[in-house]
Amino acid sequence: MSLGYVIGESKPTFVTALTSRPLSVGEYIIMDTDDGKILGLVEKSKVSSAAFTDVKNFDEARESIEIAEINKRDKTFTANIGILGFLENLQKGQSIIPAIPPIPGTEILQPTKEELKGIFSSAEPGWVKIGNLLRNKTIDVKVNLDKIVSRHLGILAMTGMGKSNLVSLVTKQIGNLKGTVIIFDYHNDYTTLNIPRINVIDAKINPRLLDADQLSEVLEIRDGANVQQRVLRMAFTKNVKESKEFWKKLETEVDFIVNSEDKKLKEIRTSAYRIQDIIEEAQRRFEDILDPDMGDPISFIKEGRTNVLNISELSEKQANVAVAFYLQQILKDRKDASIARHGRSKREITYRFNSPIFVIIEEAHVFIPKDHDTSAKYWTAKIAREGRKFGLGLGIVSQRPRSVDLNVLSQMGSFAIMKIIQEDDQRQIASATESTSRELISQLTSLNVGDAILIGQWTNLPSLVHVDEVKEKIMGADQSAVSAWTNADKMAEVAIESTQGLVQKDLLLD
Repeated sequence: MSLGYVIGESKPTFVTALTSRPLSVGEYIIMDTDDGKILGLVEKSKVSSAAFTDVKNFDEARESIEIAEINKRDKTFTANIGILGFLENLQKGQSIIPAIPPIPGTEILQPTKEELKGIFSSAEPGWVKIGNLLRNKTIDVKVNLDKIVSRHLGILAMTGMGKSNLVSLVTKQIGNLKGTVIIFDYHNDYTTLNIPRINVIDAKINPRLLDADQLSEVLEIRDGANVQQRVLRMAFTKNVKESKEFWKKLETEVDFIVNSEDKKLKEIRTSAYRIQDIIEEAQRRFEDILDPDMGDPISFIKEGRTNVLNISELSEKQANVAVAFYLQQILKDRKDASIARHGRSKREITYRFNSPIFVIIEEAHVFIPKDHDTSAKYWTAKIAREGRKFGLGLGIVSQRPRSVDLNVLSQMGSFAIMKIIQEDDQRQIASATESTSRELISQLTSLNVGDAILIGQWTNLPSLVHVDEVKEKIMGADQSAVSAWTNADKMAEVAIESTQGLVQKDLLLD
């Protein structure tokens, strides 16, 4: 069906069109040229009226309405269209931009359902359904799971716009293939995810597996307390790590510093006293978190399952240490597996996981901040650079893209971007996704819950999509304060009535 014509100056990547109706941002169109059909995406849509040009007051506006209704040619519909490539090539997963731009006067057509399905609903193995085109609900949108494992994925949106639902959907689809997923769950959003083959782990830290700096963070020794940290490094010996009585042995080593008559050790005695208090307090406060007898935390992760590591009970510093430890060990394991599989080592190598792993880090701005270094950030960046070689994919999720390290963010080969209002966030996204047009980025403020712009290698084309809802996800939705208050008030009334009834009964018995 004819929609309009190319007008004005056209470019190989961009054209302007006058159309017979207003086109929606995110709608796909066809331009039929001598070299073949070209697919375009509406990135900006405008409606103007000659009757309302230069209107200066209310009376003129009311008169202009009558004029506009009489003149059928009054309305002008203009669309800015980004050129995506030749349709035939796009259906094969290839994006080839025309060398010669569409000639002004080229007809704008509406694509058929079959033409769009050939691009967005691939039947190839590894492609799974994620939702439907936002402007054409009849077209299923599929994404390539291989690409997010090999090239990583960023999911960015404001709070409440559907990030955790999308994480659950991606996880569910990988789970259907019996793949291995690890979610670092910072707000306890996924422990109630009701999908098959889920393995929920309340994350704990084995202090004997840490180095002195990591133990300092876990014990929450304040930043800048250099002498206290020095005392801990001196006390945290190999014998302490290997002792059956970990805490007792650590306390003994600190006691040695406290009671020493050595002149240099006497100078740090006050800090050693403070370390004694910190160790004693940690055993009391963190007894459910720090467990020197738990063995290797990695052993609790199950291959072929969705592993939810609940780190919600850890402080920010403790969570940072835990995430770094897991990432370091998982990357090492995938490297060892790759070396063993290719027979590149003369020694016998043992490893835990035989197949690729997809790791998802929620609240990425906490663990991968742009303004300072953390141990989790170091290992995340290393996986972002090297993970694809060893079958280790990375997903980072954040509602504050502006606070996420750009070096890591720009390593994400694919993105799902939902509603974003802050201009700083939009600029960070534009910097990380250089191929995304400004017009498309500007649409982020108008998206609704569950709507997303998909870009990158996991999709054949940039697309506006409404993501399927995961019914098995229980947590994460907004809670109704009004309902909670009302129910609480009702329960209070019931309690009062019940108490009054018991009092009256007691009086009758008396």
